Amino acid sequence: MTNSLSKYNNLTQRIIAGVLGSAGIITAVCLNEWTYCAVFFIICLFSLLEFYKLAGLDGLVPQKTFGTFCGVAIFLLSFFIEKGDVSYRFYFLIFPIVSCVYMIKLYKKFERKPFTNIAFTFLGIFYVAVPFALLNVAAFENGTYNYQIIFGCLFILWASDTGAYFAGTFFGKRKLFERISPKKSWEGFFGGALLALIFAYGVSRYFETLTLTQWMIVGVIIIVGGTFGDLVESLLKRSIEIKDSGTAIPGHGGFLDRFDGLLISAPFIVAFLEISHA
Repeated sequence: MTNSLSKYNNLTQRIIAGVLGSAGIITAVCLNEWTYCAVFFIICLFSLLEFYKLAGLDGLVPQKTFGTFCGVAIFLLSFFIEKGDVSYRFYFLIFPIVSCVYMIKLYKKFERKPFTNIAFTFLGIFYVAVPFALLNVAAFENGTYNYQIIFGCLFILWASDTGAYFAGTFFGKRKLFERISPKKSWEGFFGGALLALIFAYGVSRYFETLTLTQWMIVGVIIIVGGTFGDLVESLLKRSIEIKDSGTAIPGHGGFLDRFDGLLISAPFIVAFLEISHA
């Protein structure tokens, strides 16, 4: 796909890849819980591999294989627990499994900063895998699989990204956070916020899983969380001195570039949904 789109300019690549990718994800989310699980398992897997690859570019030696295994295992474990196939008590398996990181490091060859590498192994799990695992809580919010919350959150997130991109491109003048991301502007932020809230309202008209107020609050969380997620990933890339986290998605960069907003938004969305339904 990357080679076939290389003949187009960046904007055209972005639009084509965005439409095809979002259509595939939405179709998987809407079909059933198994296709939802499969597509987010793949996204989680490649995002983890990307993160550990970036850490390696900075001279670090995280436990890429074991960290990736832990991350996808946590995602699958949360899926089956939230689906009701496995007792919630199995959540306690997470702690002894990830604790093996320390023991594995003892058998590695000498490293200058082994605990820095251990820390980045944990960071990959917590920063990438845990937010995707938390999406399973939202997907099974009412005890059975319901695509509406995931569908709505994705649409609002993509609306925020799209509005920010075009508003920033055509009207961006005032820098939002120049030290971290020179291209981000306040005009882009408000353009993305406006389109995201419009989509939040539109989603509330068709999906009754959440009330209008809840959808609007989710929209605000995505606007703020998505912006900070983008900035956090920009900070990571600047520390390694690279432009994109990868080249897997034409016009968008890598998986982390495309889903960075979800990584920060997801924990806040799930916390809000669980507290508001208490």
